[in-house]
Amino acid sequence: MNRLELQVAVAYAQVMTLSERNILFKGEIGVASVVLLGVASIAFSLLPVYPQALQAMAFRVSGPFQALGGGEPDPYVPLASMVCAMLYACVTLVIIYRYFEKTYSPEILYIALFVFSFTLEGSRIMVPLKLTYALPSVYLIMASRVLLFGRYAGLLSLFIASVYASGLKVPKQRIMVGIIIVLTLMITQNIPIDGLAWDSSLCMISGYPALFKILQGGIACITVISFGISAYSRGAREYLAIALGSLLVILGRGLLLGADTWISPFLGVALLGIGAWSICIYLHRVYLWL
Repeated sequence: MNRLELQVAVAYAQVMTLSERNILFKGEIGVASVVLLGVASIAFSLLPVYPQALQAMAFRVSGPFQALGGGEPDPYVPLASMVCAMLYACVTLVIIYRYFEKTYSPEILYIALFVFSFTLEGSRIMVPLKLTYALPSVYLIMASRVLLFGRYAGLLSLFIASVYASGLKVPKQRIMVGIIIVLTLMITQNIPIDGLAWDSSLCMISGYPALFKILQGGIACITVISFGISAYSRGAREYLAIALGSLLVILGRGLLLGADTWISPFLGVALLGIGAWSICIYLHRVYLWL
C-alpha cells in the first residue's frame, strides 16, 4: 500500500474528528485522575487491613517471580500494583494526547482505551473496604465485574488497534467501540464469581480461569502478529517497533496486574512504560506526514 492509498484508508477509518477524539482523551484523563486520587486516598487509609486480606486469600496467583522474597506474597504489593496501574493510565493518556493532539491515527483511539482500562484496577479496593466495614458480598461481585470488564475490554481494544493497522476492513470507530463494550459486558455478566474468596492480588475468584487465560493469550499473540504484518502490508517498518511495543505492554500488564512480590510491579511498570513509548513514538511517525 503506497502513501496515497494509506491516506485514503485513514480518511475512510477516521469517522471521529480530531476535536471529538481529543475531547474523549481529555475525558479519559479527567476520569483517570479523579479515580486515582479518590482510590489512593481511601487505600492508604486502609493500610492496617491488607495483612488481614492476605491471610484470608483463597490461593496465590501464579507468576514468574513468586519464588522471590522468601517465597511469600507481600500484603502491600497489591496496593502498589493498583496505584501504579492507575498512575500509568493517567501519565500515558497525557502523553497520547500530547503526541496525537493534531495527528490522525485510527489506532490511537483503541490504544488509549487500552490504557484507560488500567483505571478500573481501582476496583480492587473493595476487598479491604469489605473487611473494614463488613460490606455485603454483592459489592465484591460488582467490583469484580468492573475489574474483569476493564481487563477484557482493554485487551480487546489493543487487538482492534492491530486490526486497523493491518489494513483489514472493520466497522466504523463508533460502531466498533460499541461492539467492544457490548461484547465485554456479555462476557463479564455471565462469568460466575465467588463473592467470598479472593487471591493474593486481591482479585475475586471467577469461573473458567484456564479457558480465559488461553483466550487472552491467543488474543495477545494475534495482536502482536497483526502489528508485525502491518509493517509489510502497509510498507511502514515502524510497525515492527510498534509490534515490539505491544508485546512489552502485554507482558508488563500481566506482571503488574498479578503482582504479589515487589519485583513484579516495578518490572511491570518498566515494560509498560517502554512499550507505550515505543508505540506512541513510532505510530506518530507513521501518520506525521498526513
